[in-house]
Amino acid sequence: MRVAYIDCFAGIAGDMLLGALVDAGVPEKVLVDATAALGLGASLRIERVDRSGIACTKVHVLENGHLADAPAEMVPAEQQPLKSAAHTHQPKTQHLHKTGHPHSHEHEHSHAESEAHAHTHDEHSHSHPHSHEHTHGRSLTAIRSLIQGAPLAEPVKQTAIRAFELLGHSEAKIHNVPVEDIHFHEVGAVDAIVDIVAASAGIHHLNVGAWYCSAINVGGGTVVCAHGTFPVPAPATADMLRGLPTYSAHVEQELVTPTGAALLRAIDPVFGPQPAMRVERIGYGAGTRNSKGFPNVLRLSVGENNETQPTGGRAHAANCETVTVMETALDDLSPQVLAYVAETALARGALDVMLTQVIMKKGRPGTVLTVLCNPADSAALERLILTETSTLGVRIRQERRSCLQRSHIAVATKYGEIRIKVGSLAGERMNAAPEFEDCRVAAARHKVAIKQVQQAAIAAYLRPDSAKLGGTA
Repeated sequence: MRVAYIDCFAGIAGDMLLGALVDAGVPEKVLVDATAALGLGASLRIERVDRSGIACTKVHVLENGHLADAPAEMVPAEQQPLKSAAHTHQPKTQHLHKTGHPHSHEHEHSHAESEAHAHTHDEHSHSHPHSHEHTHGRSLTAIRSLIQGAPLAEPVKQTAIRAFELLGHSEAKIHNVPVEDIHFHEVGAVDAIVDIVAASAGIHHLNVGAWYCSAINVGGGTVVCAHGTFPVPAPATADMLRGLPTYSAHVEQELVTPTGAALLRAIDPVFGPQPAMRVERIGYGAGTRNSKGFPNVLRLSVGENNETQPTGGRAHAANCETVTVMETALDDLSPQVLAYVAETALARGALDVMLTQVIMKKGRPGTVLTVLCNPADSAALERLILTETSTLGVRIRQERRSCLQRSHIAVATKYGEIRIKVGSLAGERMNAAPEFEDCRVAAARHKVAIKQVQQAAIAAYLRPDSAKLGGTA
């Protein structure tokens, strides 16, 4: 199974993940096309740079041909003053009030993007529509609509929207306001939107079966946000890292940015040491700083799972893979809605969906909804469950499953051609069964019992002289 491991020894930011994806083999065109699809007048400049002696890839976001105004992230390292303090750049972000007079908040940034710097309508009352969306920041609703309206693959949209929703919910919790009242400043700017959407496109292009991640170095020191001075990590970032393994080491700098934390949450990796794997590609994505003696890079390793198991005196490649299992119990939902959710989950990439009847508290009959999926699809399916059902929570876990290799062989019967699904282990055929839908159609056409078609198909498959009509994996 193809797996990927993210090493966050220098933290993680949106631009660092973009660079690591390109360096690990994602074609630049994937990111460029995703950027163009947004219709924001943005483009990418991708170059090779040096970070403390490590050759790596740096991705810059351009807006109408100029560096997008995400404060420190888009300023080339050679143009930034080198300081030992955590924050090196102090741009001003303006907000227009109903008086029409601008005022500014100074924001300090250290790594890629500043803290989300959200404000709510309660904080800034307006008697007229925003005349400059970028000046005031974009709402979560506006960002969601922008991404949903873009010509992107559905899984890419779902991962990107999930990242922004995670960030929005963290900000809403901190400010104690409804999430739709949050307006993002820097994180709603062009460069951050491009970082998240392009990274989502690169993540899905890798098509790995499981994501893994190291503990996360958050750095140290303090960060100055719109709402005061806070210890690193800044409030929204700290909330998104809740429950994840983090540590502080090596430098007094902010190493994890809001977009980096949101993207990490969106892909939902398994945290711990690098798993057994046969590494094929290693990518290094550069942050903006080039600190002496501290490589400011994100490392991404991509390869095949390296586990093997003995079978009959032979060793064969592992037939195991990591899957995400999501589960919730419901006692107040219509069976019609449950059936719809199950069908929709399968249509959106779930590997399997199960509905199990149970007796819940107070003797109420209920249903346990279980969704099995690839880790890369878990964020979208988690959102489906939370949106479409009445549940208040979902249990999520990673499990290993052993799978037979599947293929189809067509056989000729007096009822017509029937496909046989074959399960193999290390080249040895273990199971074979006729495809039910083929048998159903043939039984209806010939007006016979479906079991007669199934029996004829198995007999044809087992005959040594049976004509096998080719197969597909």
